Amino acid sequence: MNTDWKKKAAVFISSQTVSLLGSSLVQYAILWHITLSTQSGLMMTLSIICGFVPSFFLSPFAGVWADRYNRKMLIVFSDAGIAAVTLVMAVVYMLGYESIWLLFLVSAVRALGTGIQQPAVGAFIPQIVPEEKLTRVNGINSTIQSMVTLVSPMASGALMALSTIDVIFFIDVVTAAIAIAILMFFLHVPPHEKAMQKHQAGYLSDFRSGLSYIRTHGFIIKFLTFSAVFFFLAAPAAFLTPLQVARSFDGGVWHLSAIEIAFSLGMVLGGLVMAAWGGFKNRIFTMAFSGFALGLCTFAMGVIQIFWLYLIVMGITGVVIPLYHTPATVLLQEKVEESYLGRVFGFFGMIASAVMPLGMLVFGPLSDTLTIEWLLVGTGLLMLVSSALLLGSKSLVKAGLKIS
Repeated sequence: MNTDWKKKAAVFISSQTVSLLGSSLVQYAILWHITLSTQSGLMMTLSIICGFVPSFFLSPFAGVWADRYNRKMLIVFSDAGIAAVTLVMAVVYMLGYESIWLLFLVSAVRALGTGIQQPAVGAFIPQIVPEEKLTRVNGINSTIQSMVTLVSPMASGALMALSTIDVIFFIDVVTAAIAIAILMFFLHVPPHEKAMQKHQAGYLSDFRSGLSYIRTHGFIIKFLTFSAVFFFLAAPAAFLTPLQVARSFDGGVWHLSAIEIAFSLGMVLGGLVMAAWGGFKNRIFTMAFSGFALGLCTFAMGVIQIFWLYLIVMGITGVVIPLYHTPATVLLQEKVEESYLGRVFGFFGMIASAVMPLGMLVFGPLSDTLTIEWLLVGTGLLMLVSSALLLGSKSLVKAGLKIS
């Protein structure tokens, strides 16, 4: 590993931060527009499905691409594609052709770009960061991205109050162009070894070898299974809380901004904690602790009726999220062979993309017949159970030991 890894990591994180800013503005604009204009659990569910399902279908391909081709260029091309589609949508909306269904369409296309980026980013970071520094760098990255997410709802809310949604689309195009320029002109990293080789095997062969690798490493299967359960149970807390606030607290834009700000502040603090502390000696213990805390917070959001208390719990929820995501990411980066990282992250992204919409297919329509509070109470209790089962997996606990 070159001695200038800090500079390379800083440049890469900077580009991702700029890209995230524009994406977050669009994400909140779309989410709030649909929430406030429809107040429908079904419409929220359709929005979530459009934002995740395309990634599910693309992730198996994207994982192989991340192992076969230059990962940096995959990130660049996906950013460029997202920017192009967003530009078209900005022009369409500026001309007055506004429709909820067009927002679903742009969410779906943006999800395709995200499906390419996720395995490429997950596999690219170990190329530029020493193994023993992965937790620190991922923690710092989480903190910076949380700070961007903290600013985004305030900026998006202000822009929506002062202008129209097409302005936010144009801003996203500009930030994507800046992010691409940073990667192209300031980050010079040679492709990983397999990307420089002539591919003897075909795509399907690489795909099957990735499946075989996962099957022969039992801890990966269990890791993916527990992650699937976690994502499924987290769906109501992740996606139905804005609708809960709109219904139960008669919330408007400032209420939605407040919960996002509280959550993002928590995420910033959680990222700082992971960057400074690094978690327990066993990464699975840190993930389980996060799961227990998230389960309690989800339960609490289902019973609290005072908005400022609700904001406090939302902030605590933000704190514990990096305590799950960071060790989970580093565990894969440390334990999976470099030549298979893209495919493993691809399957990980596929599960995340499939399970969250599946959860919303269940919980979204239920939110129109049952109160969201009951859904939060039930899923919170189930998170406590799943976290206990995570601690009971001997193979995962063994895999979770940090590399000294």
